[in-house]
Amino acid sequence: MKAAIRTTYGSPEQIIRIERIEQPSPKANEVLIKVHATTVNRTGYAVATGTPFIMRFFTGLFRPKIAITGTDFAGEIEAIGEHVTQFKVGDKVFGFYDEGLASHAEYMTFPEDGNILTMPENISFEIAVASLEGAHYSFNFLNKVNIEATDKILINGATGAIGSATLQFLKYKGIEVTAVGNTKNLDLLKSLGADEVIDYMTTDFTKSDKKYAFILDAVGKSSFGKCKHMLEPKGIYISSELGWGAQNIFYALSTPLFGKKKVIFPIPTDVKRSMQFIKQLLEEEKFKPVIDRSYPLEQISEAFNYVNTGQKTGNVIINIK
Repeated sequence: MKAAIRTTYGSPEQIIRIERIEQPSPKANEVLIKVHATTVNRTGYAVATGTPFIMRFFTGLFRPKIAITGTDFAGEIEAIGEHVTQFKVGDKVFGFYDEGLASHAEYMTFPEDGNILTMPENISFEIAVASLEGAHYSFNFLNKVNIEATDKILINGATGAIGSATLQFLKYKGIEVTAVGNTKNLDLLKSLGADEVIDYMTTDFTKSDKKYAFILDAVGKSSFGKCKHMLEPKGIYISSELGWGAQNIFYALSTPLFGKKKVIFPIPTDVKRSMQFIKQLLEEEKFKPVIDRSYPLEQISEAFNYVNTGQKTGNVIINIK
């Protein structure tokens, strides 16, 4: 089978190569999955390249623990281990694990009790896999705070995978949302339900006098310092990134002690719970992930480099033929 492999850390075009390797066989508690679609995402980029360095404490300090790249998948079960009871051959499934699960390949194995669910009916493999990484982080960020129906929320980076999912999840709850994005995607933000849109290419949203209960920086390109004046007296700033000098961890520890406005830096957990919520919204047709573009497996280095530009809209798909 074909797979994207790297045995060291570095820039994608230097370390990733497409090789033919032996197809895996499922263990007693595993399923064999023919992968139809996967993504390249910010998490996967960090896992593949070992940047930021903190990722290596999870993925291998000096060299990757898993040679094949990839953190998510959507595909079809081709075989099951002798002890598997939850799935059967032919089931369409999707799954995610943010420390890497070797999904940039034609086939992969996965434990039946892992982060895997059957796909909702009548959606494509591309839609299924695009509903995982960003939506998982979004769901976990929102779970860490108590949002009231009258709260006003601003999302910076609302066109990314995390931001576009967050916008839809908040509108599902009837929350008023201001979405910050680039010029070409303003209509997209409106179509996703944004009550107000701000074009960051023409307007510095941090100069606004409007107050928000929560500000979510879904791309990590702003800071608590720049946004603090925009928060209500007990407002909360949430970022998806560590921030310069890992400041968001420091602020998360210190702001609850010294003021009413505070920073939360949530650590996403419980992928299965996120997936169950996402699957429910997909079935209710209340959530549709945004897809930017697709690449074949052979062009995966290009996909990684594009994701690293920070300019993607929603998700980048890898189609496995």
